[in-house]
Amino acid sequence: MKTIFSGIQPSGTITLGNYIGAFKQFVDMQNEYNCFFCIVDQHAITVPQDPVTLRKNIRSLAALYLAVGLNPEKATLFIQSEVPAHAQAGWLMQCVSYIGELERMTQFKDKSAGKEAVSASLLTYPPLMAADILLYNTDLVPVGEDQKQHMELTRDLAERFNKKYNDILTIPEISIPKVGARIMSLQEPTKKMSKSDPNKKSFITPLDEPTQIIKKIKSAVTDSEGLVKFDKENKPGVSNLLSIYSILGRKSIAEIEEMYVGKGYGDFKGDLAEVVVNFVKPIQDKYYNLMESSELDNILDRGAEKANQVASKTLKKMENAMGLGRNRR
Repeated sequence: MKTIFSGIQPSGTITLGNYIGAFKQFVDMQNEYNCFFCIVDQHAITVPQDPVTLRKNIRSLAALYLAVGLNPEKATLFIQSEVPAHAQAGWLMQCVSYIGELERMTQFKDKSAGKEAVSASLLTYPPLMAADILLYNTDLVPVGEDQKQHMELTRDLAERFNKKYNDILTIPEISIPKVGARIMSLQEPTKKMSKSDPNKKSFITPLDEPTQIIKKIKSAVTDSEGLVKFDKENKPGVSNLLSIYSILGRKSIAEIEEMYVGKGYGDFKGDLAEVVVNFVKPIQDKYYNLMESSELDNILDRGAEKANQVASKTLKKMENAMGLGRNRR
């Protein structure tokens, strides 16, 4: 069985776009692959974080993973900082990385632009990401387009390590979801939906109250045509709403278009809001139950234990290959 690894930062509640673009696929993948889902809190601190908020976000993200359908009996869910091999292997990958290639990373350029000083960890983020993936002999990594460059570097670093030392690291393949991979902003439908958007009306989270969801969908940008039709180029706002309706309502876009022949955006948005509210209700119920119970911590403890077992074996192989430590007989 092939192994999948995915890491998500605990930087706030996920959006509906995150669910459709990533979490929905994760739930399906756990039935076909050996899955490791990691909450990458060490990546989160490459930029300033409030410790209390960060700790709350870590636990919240873990609960959301489980609330949307992740089964801890099928997949391993754990927190990055609870598996020391990640930071240790991250240093080893830094030692085979070149400053020039790290400085060329688009995300480093974007996050450091215009700042007088940035953390060194912002530059060395990609080698730690490579370590996260390579520790689990990962075959496949599902990522968004924004992480494609980092994944290509991960493959380069693994190949460089294998060539310089021994062929002990699995070279992972990149998997970019094709269906529902990009849910767009409700206010600027040419931009990807993002939880970091300062306009809170631009995104929906699975934990939004029903009244919030209804208001956000009713205020979503459409056009003046009044025709419920999928046309990404000319009607990006309506097309985005149709994509959300299709995925959460389990209807084809053609079916939905047929349902609203002769009807306007008011009917369409009202029905879509109902679809979204009904979809998130069981997720919210499970999420709040987990947050108030010890079950969540027990699951994370078991996940860390399993992840430690796998990661420490790969780390030891890497250290031995590089000549670290004593050669014990």
